[in-house]
Amino acid sequence: MTTQELADSYNELFQQRKVTEIYEQLYSADIVCTEPEHALAMGVPTVTKGIEAVLAKSKARQELIAEVHSFFCSQPVVGGNYFSVAMGRDMTLKNGQRLQVAEVAVFGVKDDKIITETFFY
Repeated sequence: MTTQELADSYNELFQQRKVTEIYEQLYSADIVCTEPEHALAMGVPTVTKGIEAVLAKSKARQELIAEVHSFFCSQPVVGGNYFSVAMGRDMTLKNGQRLQVAEVAVFGVKDDKIITETFFY
């Protein structure tokens, strides 16, 4: 699978809100996820290694959300073994706080799998 094909699969699954399938089908078992330093203030680690840890982090985040009002993911932009998307969502957390989040995600690809993801928000 080319980086473009993987990026297109990511986008298609994201549009269908099939996050679990993204992790299962497209991510390497050795994925490394990097978040910005200010994520620590929200209780999010800046580096997460391995698919099990990334899945646990994703699940913990999802458990904070009461309702997603809208979401978006741009068409991927591919450069070499990387692709990026702009994404975001408007949501209400279980504590009642309404939050709009926008970010850019950059994914590294090797051997037909996503091996790195870096978020900027």
